[in-house]
Amino acid sequence: MSDQELAVGAISEAQHILEQYLEPRHHDNERLLDRLVEVLERPSVLVAVDRLRRGVADSSCESVALGP
Repeated sequence: MSDQELAVGAISEAQHILEQYLEPRHHDNERLLDRLVEVLERPSVLVAVDRLRRGVADSSCESVALGP
């Protein structure tokens, strides 16, 4: 899986968790926050985002420089 695919997958999953948080019903907010952190702090995601920021994305996708 490319760095871009890993990053987009994590963002999509995080958005889904936030959508659940915003639903007008009772939530286990602590569990939702734990899930959000689990998604965004995955080692593979952290490495992929770092490479994308530095413009050294893996060879299966084009290099992309994200904002500062």
